[in-house]
Amino acid sequence: MSGGPIPQEISEAEAILARASERARQMGLGYAGAVTPREAHDLREGGEALIVDVRTPPEWRFVGHVPDAPLIEWPRDGERSALQAFVNAIRERFDPSERLLLICRSGVRSHYAAELLARMGYPNAYNVLEGFEGEHAAGANGWRAAGLPWKKG
Repeated sequence: MSGGPIPQEISEAEAILARASERARQMGLGYAGAVTPREAHDLREGGEALIVDVRTPPEWRFVGHVPDAPLIEWPRDGERSALQAFVNAIRERFDPSERLLLICRSGVRSHYAAELLARMGYPNAYNVLEGFEGEHAAGANGWRAAGLPWKKG
């Protein structure tokens, strides 16, 4: 009758992950993909991923954070031992098969964190574009500006 394949519905999570993967391809990223704050929220709420905050403790505490997102600080100095300590902290808490959505202030530190984790055996590392606060020069963007749940303290 129709002769063609029957289209299958894909879940919202699958659609988000496909977009994230396509962004990775377009941007030449060395990790699984990049998601918007809204997509990160939806993946987390659907139980499809975990959000990991890689900012500093003062940023997390005083600026605000995603509720229940663990804080594992990305080392700003790039020293090998500090980077290894970051990877070790991730390994202590998360299995390499878990989908991790890394978030920082603007999406820069989390980009580097996702890149390192992918090289260290975490094939499901993603960056949250725009981060928690977004780029100040770009105006209001990021997790908070999107009106997603957050808290202080």
